[in-house]
Amino acid sequence: MRNTCLNSIYEIAKTNKKIIFVGSDLGAGVLQKFKKEMPTRFFMEGISEQYIVGMAAGLAKEGLIPYVNTISTFLTRRCFEQIVIDLCLHNLPVRLIGNGGGLVYGPLGPTHQAIEDIGILRLLPNMTICAVSDSNEMKSLIKESVNWPFPLYIRIARGGDKIISSKKNFKIGKNEIYNKGKNVLIVSTGVMTQIGLEVVKKLKKEKKNCTLVHVHTLKPFSFKSIEKLLKNINYIVSIEEHLSNGGLGTILLEELSNKNYLQKIKLHRLGLKNNFITKYGSQDDLLKYFKLDSNSIYKFIKKIY
Repeated sequence: MRNTCLNSIYEIAKTNKKIIFVGSDLGAGVLQKFKKEMPTRFFMEGISEQYIVGMAAGLAKEGLIPYVNTISTFLTRRCFEQIVIDLCLHNLPVRLIGNGGGLVYGPLGPTHQAIEDIGILRLLPNMTICAVSDSNEMKSLIKESVNWPFPLYIRIARGGDKIISSKKNFKIGKNEIYNKGKNVLIVSTGVMTQIGLEVVKKLKKEKKNCTLVHVHTLKPFSFKSIEKLLKNINYIVSIEEHLSNGGLGTILLEELSNKNYLQKIKLHRLGLKNNFITKYGSQDDLLKYFKLDSNSIYKFIKKIY
């Protein structure tokens, strides 16, 4: 997914001279074609994340379209003030690309696990937040992002994920429906939608058909498309590779509460507890440990179905 993202930026930069790439210590081999063919629009600034956000803001003020890429935790935690003051306050079209969303960097511990990035950034006025499910959606997102008029945060997973989406229907702010059923509505975001589909398949084998909605745009959040599906729904289960408070589950909780749906629909928010993670391991190992793998979610939904 990361390579698809960067290669897509390179392709659009070849035809749009306003596109600028700004990286932070990403390695010598990143986007070498971009660097060679468009050296005046390629910047690798080293370990200076706060600086490159301010730099990107200045470039955007001059009418350019900067794409800033670095590790998610450094981009969101370390640069929070710069994102607030330099980008969101001035409503500048800077694209922030965060590598390693969720538990991707699990072997490196809590300093690198981006499990609160969505919660941090969704509080900010003017900010748009996207977490796509595969490289197809990533290509479509980068294409749409060129003319998106607001600050945009793109959460990137590890890559190598199955292709589950279509390039045709993607639009920032529009949810995707992968399956329609009754009683239980699963709402997922990012690569957790891949796990959501596995859960749906497991339930179908037992003749239990759930609705699955993929939310690739967490802000602005489209509740109307979800509201249309609630007629025969008794339970909503949100699944996310993020703290259960502040992210997708909290967004749903707020929307359901505002429309008084919680009186008849039970919401279960499956995510990470509000603790620093002390476990080390691969992304898959940690998802299994925190019961966010397909088998654990399947067992949970089976109990309430």
